[in-house]
Amino acid sequence: MELRDYLRILHKNWILIVALSLLGIAAASTVSIVATPKYVSSTELYVSVRSGVDSATSELVQGTSFARQAVTSYVSIVNSARVLEPVIDDLGLDVTSQQLAARVTAASPLNTVLIQISVTDDDPVMAANIANSVGENFIDVVVNALEKPEGGGASMVKIETVEPALPAAKPASPNVPLNLVLGLLVGLAVGIGTAVLRTVLDTRIHSSHDVELVTDKPLLGGISFDPDAQKRPLVVHVDPRSPRAESFRTLRTNLQFLNVDSGPRSFVVTSSVPGEGKSTTAANLAISLAETGARVALVDGDLRLPRLAQYMGIEGAVGLTDVLIGRAQLSDVLQKWGRAQLYVLPSGRIPPNPSELLGSGNMKRLLLSLTTDFSYVIIDSPPLLLVTDAAVVSKLADGAILVAASGRTKRAELAAAVRALDHIGSKLLGVVITMLPTKGPDAYGYGTYAYGDTSAFADSEVVTKRQRRRVGRKG
Repeated sequence: MELRDYLRILHKNWILIVALSLLGIAAASTVSIVATPKYVSSTELYVSVRSGVDSATSELVQGTSFARQAVTSYVSIVNSARVLEPVIDDLGLDVTSQQLAARVTAASPLNTVLIQISVTDDDPVMAANIANSVGENFIDVVVNALEKPEGGGASMVKIETVEPALPAAKPASPNVPLNLVLGLLVGLAVGIGTAVLRTVLDTRIHSSHDVELVTDKPLLGGISFDPDAQKRPLVVHVDPRSPRAESFRTLRTNLQFLNVDSGPRSFVVTSSVPGEGKSTTAANLAISLAETGARVALVDGDLRLPRLAQYMGIEGAVGLTDVLIGRAQLSDVLQKWGRAQLYVLPSGRIPPNPSELLGSGNMKRLLLSLTTDFSYVIIDSPPLLLVTDAAVVSKLADGAILVAASGRTKRAELAAAVRALDHIGSKLLGVVITMLPTKGPDAYGYGTYAYGDTSAFADSEVVTKRQRRRVGRKG
């Protein structure tokens, strides 16, 4: 993925990322509150070698070198049982020397003769007492036992307490600021990882970027999501000034500029699976084309689950099937819709053999007649992946328009629909994305702009108030 893809993921999943980051901070806060405070107290010892008053400089240098070398070994002695057991007895601690050793650390800064002994405990006073006791017992073990001359006398090694341990004013752990930062970083990493994984596993179509991954055909338009689409499918008619209606006009403009042969134009509007908005797209596209003054024929070629008659508010008992079987003439079943030159051919009765009828010679002659009399012929057809009807009709038409629903159609389904059209030699003119979100990185919409008087087309001769209240399901 490119940088823009990651930025798009962050933009699209920022709420999830922020939520997990806050969750990480909350978890770190909980751990900091629940954790028992630990206090650290330290004492510092100075190691030297005794020398006489008249000692030469070389002897002093040798003594210092010896002390530096000895300090390395002395650090390991601090945690020994020989040092810690007297501490346990002196302070009355209810622990073993091994347990106490886990709370005691000793170190020596590089190239020094200093030994730093630190003790961690729940009680700051006890931590200081243990550190001081460890220091005293360490001095006793080293000076009076390990480094004591065999013949008696004073040890040549001298260890003094430079800085005694004092009770700590504040706990060393938990480090609340550090924990919060770590919690934020962990939550942020988990959030970004989840967002990337979620995007990788999500194979649905969301935007033009996803369509480009499937086909190189142009994106003809994007239709924003409308929760009231089922109640008012003909948005170009009932709300002509809305941004969604304008998006259908943009689709109309893009369709007019397609590089197709001049003359009559017939288009099949289909989808890969049901519920992607193909019927509403076909109806609104036909209305918007008629707005330009062109003669438009809208044909309901979905002979299995027809919707256009319901959407357009016309009688659909007689229609395409009657013409194809010779029971009616085309001129008798074409119904004029509105004041513009829009004519609707409903599906008629549902036949037992839709594919055969749509692929028949009568259908070919019907389309030839329509394309002769009309500037545009828009045919609504069933989904490609369920039946062969759309593929059969698209072979007879000038081309197909494939509708894909944002957040619903999978890339594999769209790819299969494209292959189905390519397999039979049908021309895919482009893709229309419907149900695009109005907010976020996949948002699609227009700004508002005042139009002139549209009442001449808004007053339909066909759609009455009662019919506009009828609820139509998206095709």
